[in-house]
Amino acid sequence: MDPGLNLFIVCDGMGGQAAGEVASKMGADILLKHCRDMDHNEERGTDENTGSVYSQVTARLADGVRMSNAAVFEAGNNDMTLTGMGSTVVAVQIADNVMSLAHVGDSRVYHLRQEELKQLTNDHSLVMEQVRLGMLSKEEAENSEIGNVILRALGAEPFVEVDLDEVWLQAEDTILLCSDGLTRMVSDEEIARILTSWKDPQLAANQLVEAANENGGEDNVTVIVVRLLPSKTGWLYKLTGIFKRGDGKWRN
Repeated sequence: MDPGLNLFIVCDGMGGQAAGEVASKMGADILLKHCRDMDHNEERGTDENTGSVYSQVTARLADGVRMSNAAVFEAGNNDMTLTGMGSTVVAVQIADNVMSLAHVGDSRVYHLRQEELKQLTNDHSLVMEQVRLGMLSKEEAENSEIGNVILRALGAEPFVEVDLDEVWLQAEDTILLCSDGLTRMVSDEEIARILTSWKDPQLAANQLVEAANENGGEDNVTVIVVRLLPSKTGWLYKLTGIFKRGDGKWRN
């Protein structure tokens, strides 16, 4: 997270793959550095592949994700101990009341407004592709043994397609970024209930991780909760820390 830039990133190393923790750290670090560099140098251009449909902020996010992908791919090819590594990424940056979003993989971004939860990302996974094609129901996909097979990830190919979006926000909206360690353990209905019940975003994040662990905790759980508050001088953002359960330790 970089609260000064209103920038939030979650990267989740691909389960079962070599050096997933290396890929996820590289992805987050390179994207974060790129956005900071671009913020300090307004004259630098953005990736022309993004086109003119999106704002400069969104284009910069897309450019940063592609840079992260290239670095992870190159590292995996140049070091045998890192061969096959990969990571998901979801990143959002908020400018005034517009949220830019970039996404690769099956980590997710949700938007909560007045108790209505909406998933803003589409999982790049085999089972969700089968759902979109009508081959599986959503319920069957949630119980599938191949639910962790990802079709798109940082480092899998030399170039990656990045899903982009822009969303208008308003005061009291809540944004959730999370790894599949949460969404495979906790239903959307329960996520909405927790986010609605716990107004403090830090406490909401705690409760989400606790719910995932109580339901089995089969994977690392990473959560960022962002809640927008009105201010006479503009927008204020009250943020959580990031919580992970991987080595038995809690940290923020």
